[in-house]
Amino acid sequence: MFNFEFMQNAYLAATVIAILCGIIGVFVIARNMSFLTHTLSEIGFAGASFGVFMSWPPLNGMLLFTTVSSIIGGQLSVKPSRRENVISAISALIIGLGILFLSLSNKNASYATNILFGSVIGISRADVWQISLLSIVVLAVIFVIFRYLKFDSFDPVGAQVKGVNKQILSIVFLILLAFSVSVAAQIVGSLLIFILLTIPAAVAKYFARTVGGMMLLAVIIALIGVFT
Repeated sequence: MFNFEFMQNAYLAATVIAILCGIIGVFVIARNMSFLTHTLSEIGFAGASFGVFMSWPPLNGMLLFTTVSSIIGGQLSVKPSRRENVISAISALIIGLGILFLSLSNKNASYATNILFGSVIGISRADVWQISLLSIVVLAVIFVIFRYLKFDSFDPVGAQVKGVNKQILSIVFLILLAFSVSVAAQIVGSLLIFILLTIPAAVAKYFARTVGGMMLLAVIIALIGVFT
């Protein structure tokens, strides 16, 4: 099976995606952003559809839409009490825009299916390199801000007392999450990325006692999922 290049590419890309989603998913669960992650996946669908409409690579459209939406969402929904209201207000609009862009681009239903559910065996070696590069950038930024991100995610009151700039940190994390959604959606699709970013980390939360342990276990569970 591994003599075929498309299978090699599929497993290489899936490994990178599992590592990325397992690590950032821990913070998604800790910051109670599962609902936002689901909305970002819908925004990614609209962005990919817009990219197709503009004759761009779908990834470019996804990065544009999810990044801009993350910055706006970070400004509007820093307070948890407002977050769900803001997310709900834009979710239906985004899905409608995605369908509209696909319709205007005259693409058939199978193309929409590829965007929504991914194409794990349609990944080229160039795509693997692109996914790996973007994932390394995201993980590098997480490493740089890890101390503050962990503090704010697991002890938000203590972080506020210590003077951590929660708004800037929230916006940076949302941008990282947007990149993660856009990168991973090429493999598992805009609809299923929500599962990969939340379930492994949610399971790890109940079995690990440290943040590092949660990340390791979440990555292992994500790897089992994508490999299967």
